[in-house]
Amino acid sequence: MPQTEEEIQAASVGERKRLDGTVQLAPYDPQWPAIYSRAAQRIRDVLGGQVISLEHVGSTSVPGLFAKPIIDMVLTVTDSSAEELYVPPLEEHGYVLMVREADWYEHRMLKLPSKDGNLHVFSSGCEEVDRMLRFRDRLREDDVDRRLYEKTKHKLAARRWKYVQNYADAKSEIVETILSRADKSRSKDPGTPG
Repeated sequence: MPQTEEEIQAASVGERKRLDGTVQLAPYDPQWPAIYSRAAQRIRDVLGGQVISLEHVGSTSVPGLFAKPIIDMVLTVTDSSAEELYVPPLEEHGYVLMVREADWYEHRMLKLPSKDGNLHVFSSGCEEVDRMLRFRDRLREDDVDRRLYEKTKHKLAARRWKYVQNYADAKSEIVETILSRADKSRSKDPGTPG
């Protein structure tokens, strides 16, 4: 469901930067996994045992896929609403809390110090994390869906958007279509867990 400007601003910590333009996509860079690995190690070093899981997600996690050159990571902690446990240690290392969505799975998003990454934080067991991983894995495994998603991204990226979030919201329909196909494929394969 697309967010209104008021919803985007309400979820923002501080003023949300406007795009007012097109989204720039870059060809897949084989360095993206290494950038993720370095960032993930820093997060683990800072948060230690608070890290329940940490994964590379989004288009930069799919070999061969054009993407905004921003490394998206998803971190699960015991309770993402307990910001006092993980936000201050991350801020001491240059991370900046950008998004607080208490009404959407208690999602938090921090910007990496290098500005080339986003750290999405959810509570352990959150269904959105599973959804993100299923989508990533489907794009890694299925050439047809990967090409369809990439074609849709290029088409949408060429449009003008007020906020990057508007572009992300516009991809929701294709994401749901691909997830639906992935779920149907999994249910047909009796050897697939879950």
